[in-house]
Amino acid sequence: MIIAGGTGFIGKLLADSFQNDYEVVILSRSKRVDNGSIRYCQWDGVSLGEWRREINGSAVVINLTGKSVDCRHTEKNKQLMWESRIESTKIIAKAIECAEKPPTLWINASGASIYAPSKERLATEDSTDFGTDFLAELSKEWENSLDFSLSDLRASKVRRIALRTTVVLGRDEGALQPILKACKMFLGGKQGSGTQFMSWIHQDDFVRIVRFLIENEQIKGPINMAAPTPVTNAEFMKTLRKVCNRSLGIPTPTPLLKIGTWLIGTEADLVLQSMKVASSVLEKEKFNFLYPTIDKALANIINDDK
Repeated sequence: MIIAGGTGFIGKLLADSFQNDYEVVILSRSKRVDNGSIRYCQWDGVSLGEWRREINGSAVVINLTGKSVDCRHTEKNKQLMWESRIESTKIIAKAIECAEKPPTLWINASGASIYAPSKERLATEDSTDFGTDFLAELSKEWENSLDFSLSDLRASKVRRIALRTTVVLGRDEGALQPILKACKMFLGGKQGSGTQFMSWIHQDDFVRIVRFLIENEQIKGPINMAAPTPVTNAEFMKTLRKVCNRSLGIPTPTPLLKIGTWLIGTEADLVLQSMKVASSVLEKEKFNFLYPTIDKALANIINDDK
């Protein structure tokens, strides 16, 4: 198994889970020392090199490469976000084209931000109401690079899946941690109006879905990496306060949130924009979520953290 961008939060989760099932090779921009059954191979994400030999004969290639969207969306950062995703996808396609024995499955990261923001409509993989802002256009081009970078002959032999990922709730890393700290300091009120929807997934279910996709060879195309029950921001924060035993949570009005996110170097829209997403494919294929509701997910993460 090859994991490009495997040194980040999601990559480490997958590597740890699959190291007993596969020889895991992580493609990393920096030199790293092998860790048990996990090997590291250096690449730059834009050009072919010795790393392409790892692609030949591999069972699964997973590409998670991309500059985090959790930053200020300056023109420079937008360019870095765009290039790191699109160029890495295209160069992996070139490596697959060169392979005598190509992988049977290529899983590529994408974003649920591809869908138009909505508080009413539930977006599933069948939805065609896509957004038009920067993150939506980035996700579209990301998936286009996955769909059209391979020749027809090679594409017919390689199953491809795009992971349209929502907020991954993690125990040690990820978007939950700063919100959790604020909640414990009695700053866990609604953010903005609180009516915007948040789609999410527990880190364990994320890993289990990837395993499920590998094992079920009939599945291909985009997959919404989301629990079946999106919640409003107000509902999420209320549940978080309850799990943290905090009766008080001071809300953050939109103007104050915009100032605060600017000061810490990120974008308010990542919190304020409504994302109401679930997966009709996983429901049809009868995937069983361990944590289908936000109360179960947060209770597990926070109680495990104590």
